[in-house]
Amino acid sequence: MSSQCNHPVINAIFNQLNLVGTWVSMLPLRLLLAYEFFESGLEKLNGENWFLDIQDKFPFPFSLLPVELSWQLATWTELIAPVLLVLGLGTRFASFSLVVVTIVAWASVHAGLGYNVCDNGFKLPLMYLVLLFPLLFTGAGKLSVDDWIARR
Repeated sequence: MSSQCNHPVINAIFNQLNLVGTWVSMLPLRLLLAYEFFESGLEKLNGENWFLDIQDKFPFPFSLLPVELSWQLATWTELIAPVLLVLGLGTRFASFSLVVVTIVAWASVHAGLGYNVCDNGFKLPLMYLVLLFPLLFTGAGKLSVDDWIARR
C-alpha cells in the first residue's frame, strides 16, 4: 500500500511525517537499546565475574578467551557501545558489537543452557537483535553525529 493518495491534505501530512521520520525514526531505537545495554554493563562493572560458571558454554572462538578478558570485553562493550548509540557515532560498529554480545549471551546464557532472564530464554535476545538490525543496516538516521560527519 502506498503512503500517497490523491488528497492534497493527506499527501501533505505524509510528506511531513516522512521528513520528520528521516530525522528521528532511529532515535527511539538508539535510546532504548542504549538504556538496556548500558544497564547490563553497569551491573557487570559493579558485580562479580560469573562468566567462569558458563565459559565452557561460550561459542567458538569466545570459549577460547580467558574468563577475565571475556568479562571485560562484555562489560566495556555494554558501556561504550550504548554511549555511541546515544550520540549516533559509529552506530553501525556499535550495533554490530552489540549483535555479537547478544548472540554470545543467547548461546551461553539465555538458550536454556544456563540462567534465563525470562520464561522464554530466546525472546529477549531476539528482540534486541530485531531492534539492532535497522541500526546496523541503515545507520543512526539524520539526528546523529554519523550523519553530521557524512555531510561534511
